[in-house]
Amino acid sequence: MSNEVPFTTDRRTGQLRAPRNTAPRSTGPYDVKREDKALYAPTNRDWELIEVPAQRFIAVDGRGDPNVAPAYTEAVEALYAVAYAIKFAAKRGLGRDLVVAPLEGLWYAADPAGYAAFAAGDKAAWSWTMLISQPDWVTDAFITDAVTATVAKKKLPALGSVRIESLDEGLCAQLLHVGPYDDEAPALARLHGEFLTEHGLRLNGMHHEVYLGDPRRAAPDKLKTVLRQPVGPA
Repeated sequence: MSNEVPFTTDRRTGQLRAPRNTAPRSTGPYDVKREDKALYAPTNRDWELIEVPAQRFIAVDGRGDPNVAPAYTEAVEALYAVAYAIKFAAKRGLGRDLVVAPLEGLWYAADPAGYAAFAAGDKAAWSWTMLISQPDWVTDAFITDAVTATVAKKKLPALGSVRIESLDEGLCAQLLHVGPYDDEAPALARLHGEFLTEHGLRLNGMHHEVYLGDPRRAAPDKLKTVLRQPVGPA
């Protein structure tokens, strides 16, 4: 099978040109924050609707207050260990580099409305799935091999819980929250109390957050978090 690029001739200059969809991409490492700015670098501070494409992640599930639950710390440690194993293996085996994506989380509770536990600040009642996005050229088999290699090298309790998660959230309400995580409540209250009703929408998935700041280094009032909620017609 030929691997030649199907060049075309520019009628004006007579020069050969590559079709637009075969033009080379940036030679820098893949960075989801650059590739999907609408999802990872929004600027709107109030709710707006956005269409979110299907994505793949490495994931770990858990429950409890993220500030005190050992399971949360263990989940994040395991995700980053596997994410960096994927990064280094991709550079060695595929010749492609990537920037490890931001930590993300799906948050949910057992109450029927899926919101009362958040409004009440009852963090012990929260369940969560922590995530790190992966590019589509990192296959499931590649991820599985990276998990196996990491388990062989590191003794982290949550490594055995790392799995592949696919999300296809579709229509979502989204905003950028700047400030402490505990100050998200007013924005969520606007979403549930005003935005959904005004737009004839209902919840259609789990509350989703993308953490663009590092709480270990950034001041709480400088933290940036993307808040995202899948929605559908009421």
